[in-house]
Amino acid sequence: MSLGTLPPQVDGVQEAKPAPVKNLPMPGIPYFHPIQRPAPGTFLGMLDSTQPRPLLFTPITIRGVTFQNRVWVSPMCQYSSPDGQLTDWHVAQLGSYACRGASLVMVEAASVTATGRTTPEDAGLWKEEQIPSFARAVQAIHSQGQKAGAQLGHGGRKSSMLAPWLGVGVAVKEANGFLGDVVAPSPIAYDELYPVPREMTIEEIQECIQAFAQAAKRAVAAGFDVVEIHAAHGYLIHTFLSPVSNHRTDLYGGSFENRIRFAVEIVTAIRAEIPEGMPLFFRVSATDCLENGRGWDIEDTVKMTRILKGRGVDLLDVSTSGLHPDQKIAVGPAYQAPFAEIVKTQIPDIFVGSVGILHQPEVANHVLETGQADVVLIGREFSRNPSYVLTLATELGVKVKWPIQLHRAEPSYRGRRLLNL
Repeated sequence: MSLGTLPPQVDGVQEAKPAPVKNLPMPGIPYFHPIQRPAPGTFLGMLDSTQPRPLLFTPITIRGVTFQNRVWVSPMCQYSSPDGQLTDWHVAQLGSYACRGASLVMVEAASVTATGRTTPEDAGLWKEEQIPSFARAVQAIHSQGQKAGAQLGHGGRKSSMLAPWLGVGVAVKEANGFLGDVVAPSPIAYDELYPVPREMTIEEIQECIQAFAQAAKRAVAAGFDVVEIHAAHGYLIHTFLSPVSNHRTDLYGGSFENRIRFAVEIVTAIRAEIPEGMPLFFRVSATDCLENGRGWDIEDTVKMTRILKGRGVDLLDVSTSGLHPDQKIAVGPAYQAPFAEIVKTQIPDIFVGSVGILHQPEVANHVLETGQADVVLIGREFSRNPSYVLTLATELGVKVKWPIQLHRAEPSYRGRRLLNL
């Protein structure tokens, strides 16, 4: 039929004209992006139909949010944010993970106060003006049909340091540092290369709790799907938890109940500011990795997790260490997974994520198949290979949805009905 001719008639009734082929836009995105449905990284089948579907490519739903696979991007600081704001670098970096199949992309840690940044170039959500830059990154992730996570934190006694490629050292005033405002539960430095913090007053503790809550509110305004509290790696919340770094004698120190009070109050405050259907995650160092039971340990983590779950935490993101230079860590494939497994075994009705050298497909899938965790969060391997989800799929014999713009690079298993190819 030539253009402009009428469709044929049958028994005097004009046949319906076929709907035109059209490159449809992704809904909810303020700029044109072709619709990605289903999202990249979605399971389509097995190359060998006799093989079982790996748990890595099985959907998981937490509260009101469904993730089409269980391979998530861990937050990775870039030390590249002027006045706490994300830039084109972040949009390009985070978007590269999303378009290649990561079902949850966690944006780097956002400080809840200006003086809680580990470096003067850390990202932050301590004021309204920062929301638009985060919203741009979220839109890039959403344009691929993926979910975006905000991690909120405070560096505590590890604040006002130089970017790591400049060496370990403090950022002085001339380097935009804020040494006089570095705070912690007690005036104990991490080591001789870090600043000696000022002990927080009760009023400052309460202000910090509200800063976490307000930052969570801004994360919601930016469009995030998930909020995570960073309570690991020797940063502020972690230093309240451990008796090694918390020598207080008031309501926020001494007993286990007092040392976890800061964390519990932050969780409660954030849960009150975010929607009921939004998942709340909590990243923890399950142990300080110190000898003779010194410091915070896995038994403490399990005990605290029971309380946090009752306050609205949905997933525990399990890491370890970072509190003290004497830590002893046996590093190897899935070396953090045993700690995640202990939490999952003791509290089976909470979701658990595992981290730590999970870049080998068989290792990552084994962690899930054996019940050590529900999801895996991966950092450095995504930095090396933004297509890590697609690589996992290929090596495990899984057919997945590819980003539509990369259709010419898709594996041969994808049947193509594309015009003019």
